[in-house]
Amino acid sequence: MPTPRRQGNYRLYDQQSVELLIFIKCAKDMGFRLKELQVIFAEHHGEAMPWERARQAIEMKKREISAALSELTRQYAQLEVFESSLEQARVSCPLEKL
Repeated sequence: MPTPRRQGNYRLYDQQSVELLIFIKCAKDMGFRLKELQVIFAEHHGEAMPWERARQAIEMKKREISAALSELTRQYAQLEVFESSLEQARVSCPLEKL
């Protein structure tokens, strides 16, 4: 992003820079890290947004989230089984009698 011009204490951004900042803010709100956004904009020069790179990054992020959801679902199921087995053990062999 080009260095913004200044008018007194204010920075003046061109329209392309404003659109880029809005894109970055939205992407961060959807879970993208700045490092991931740097990959999208690496070697990017010019006015047009690198939409194809953005689309690829979105697909990768969706796969990452899907994998995380699968892992969390698996962990949740294991916790439920573990909790159930603990409850059965407590009923079968109450520790209060020791």
